[in-house]
Amino acid sequence: MQQRLIYILFILSSVISYGQVNLFMESDKAEYNGKDIVNLTIVLELNGIDLEPQTRFQLPDLSKFNIIGSGSVTNTLIDPATNTLVTQKVSRIALEPKKKGKIKIGSVLVTVNNKIYKTEPFDVTIKEIIERRSLASNISNDIYLNMEIEDREIYQDQPTIAVLRVYSKSMNNFRKVKDVHLPHQDNLNVHAVSFNKSEIDPSGAGNMASQIVAVFMVFPNEAGYVEVPSVSASISSYASKNKILSNKVKLSVKKLPEGSPECFKNAVGNFNVNVYNASKDKIEVEKPINVIVKVSGEGNLPDMHLPKILSSPDYEVFTPKITSRVAPGTTGMKGEILANYVIIPKKSGPISIQTEQFAFFDPASKEYVDLGQKTLALNAFSHDQILESRTTVEKVNEYTNTLLETVNTPVLKTTTFKVKEKSKFHWNILLTNIAILVGLFLIYLLFKTWQKKRALVRETTSPKPLGSVAETEKEIRETLKTDINDYFSYLENLKDNEEYQKFFDVLEEMDLEVRKQYFQSSSEDFRGFLESYKGSSVAEEYRNLSQRIQMEKYSPLKSPEGMEELLKAVVNLYSRISK
Repeated sequence: MQQRLIYILFILSSVISYGQVNLFMESDKAEYNGKDIVNLTIVLELNGIDLEPQTRFQLPDLSKFNIIGSGSVTNTLIDPATNTLVTQKVSRIALEPKKKGKIKIGSVLVTVNNKIYKTEPFDVTIKEIIERRSLASNISNDIYLNMEIEDREIYQDQPTIAVLRVYSKSMNNFRKVKDVHLPHQDNLNVHAVSFNKSEIDPSGAGNMASQIVAVFMVFPNEAGYVEVPSVSASISSYASKNKILSNKVKLSVKKLPEGSPECFKNAVGNFNVNVYNASKDKIEVEKPINVIVKVSGEGNLPDMHLPKILSSPDYEVFTPKITSRVAPGTTGMKGEILANYVIIPKKSGPISIQTEQFAFFDPASKEYVDLGQKTLALNAFSHDQILESRTTVEKVNEYTNTLLETVNTPVLKTTTFKVKEKSKFHWNILLTNIAILVGLFLIYLLFKTWQKKRALVRETTSPKPLGSVAETEKEIRETLKTDINDYFSYLENLKDNEEYQKFFDVLEEMDLEVRKQYFQSSSEDFRGFLESYKGSSVAEEYRNLSQRIQMEKYSPLKSPEGMEELLKAVVNLYSRISK
């Protein structure tokens, strides 16, 4: 019995040593400063020739980090002691923490021979977050560009907002920044949103002031890690002209979900397709007509593949002329694109013009939408049918026009050689014009006399006491006073109806009306006025709220909770500073 037990243990030990899987993950250290990179090392070791990994490494939730780099290597060797094949796969991931504190890193999963293996979770501690800004090229340490992209995990062909800021210790350097050139690269499309410079923010990092000089949208057209190139700008002065570059930003572009329709190409957003005949006349065989294919909506509208008109033996179709009417929206480029096709019917009777099937991916619902095929039904007539349908007057006009265009009559020929006689002077027209001028002059004299009499009547009446300067100023302000509560109610309705673009337009109008109450034309002057009469805390709150409004306005995604908090902050501040 004892010999059998030893034999069984020997067999089990040999089996374990023959086929063994080791999987573990570790970090280079347990505590990090905000400027440090968290390096994770994942090691999968397979001891045995029959062990085969069936899946890749399934990473845990890393949403609290920015993935800035990764790599892997596989090594194969034979253990001389046991004569066993050892396969080792090592992956390295570089992470940038988004917030401080203790962060838990979960387990990594992998399937080997129909069995799931996982690593043990562990915690890392981030002491302090320091905003990382890389600088590609500077003319000095006093000024540099920084490209900021908040949403770095997006779908393929989905836009993300990029904000370009310039930082400088000297206020004089901001006016020297000119000629901003957006990046160009094959695996992404860039569209400008605004090149208007914002107000200078004096509370920048490292005792530096900052200013937004450009806002643009980035559309990556391939999945994986896509690096947005540097944005360049020139620093002009009387002595020289230098060029500076911003940092590069790496995006984690997610591949579109599986199960797309066969007609799907690259449209991402929310779109609609419409086909109509732009020609108003009756359709005649062998005569060209204009058919418009209009694609409207919001998304990657300028860069997507438009649905084409299918060819048919009933008509001949030519290459269209593309007209684009797009502008930046909240979730992409918004507007419409018109494809103007010239089509020549080949037969009389009913003609059906069909487009290609069209589908798009909606990032909001994360689903594909198939719009199918659009059809335009037309009825073409032959030349004889067109002539028969014309009225007698139309036939006479056409015959006359044809005669005048093709036949040179003697009268028409001689009139071209006649010398024009001197025209007779019309005295009646001259006298009529003089009479009109005299009448207008008399009306003007009567009006001036009436004005003088009215002024005399006002002077004879008892004058109203003028009062003091303060009372006069108070009366003027009362006339300019705006009921701020009406604006609050209107903004509340726009927020509830999710009309965010109009919400920000009304918000700017309200800010202008409040500044007019204090006779302040610009936001910078109004902020100085608030600091003098309301205190520095109110002025600082006004500046922070203005920046928050600008960032929320150009944000691609707006949540109801965020808009609710923004409206509360607006009501709280403007109810205090409005008269």
